[in-house]
Amino acid sequence: MTTAATSQVLAFPPASPELTRDFMLHKLSFHADAWDVAEDLRNQIDAIVVIDTRAEALYAQGHVPGAISFPHRLMDAASTATLDRSKTYVTYCDGIGCNGSTKGAYKLAQLGFTVKEMLGGLDFWVRDGQPIATGSAPGRMPADTPAMECAC
Repeated sequence: MTTAATSQVLAFPPASPELTRDFMLHKLSFHADAWDVAEDLRNQIDAIVVIDTRAEALYAQGHVPGAISFPHRLMDAASTATLDRSKTYVTYCDGIGCNGSTKGAYKLAQLGFTVKEMLGGLDFWVRDGQPIATGSAPGRMPADTPAMECAC
């Protein structure tokens, strides 16, 4: 005797298209992916500032070109006083096993800054084949580097 299989996916009914649209729009307001960040850096979009929230030693070993080093543990009202409040800050850390970017985004938002988190951190940046800068200077995203095809 066989029994009919029950769908695990449909065990909880899907939301309406309108609710799904609204939820996905809301979700996109919190995150950016590595490709989108790379494109903005490549096109020198000055409305964003990318922040590496890891320790300074890790930043020096390799970081997103153009990103500034600002470890989340150092973020407070005094240390952020000179940041431009008209910018959107994009935080990142090592990757999905690290929550430094989340902590940094939280701290910045708590202090009144507009912020997004880069999904997958430096790990996904490297997986996408994007360039890495080394040393203590931010460097710059090479404008002449051909844009990568977005794998998504």
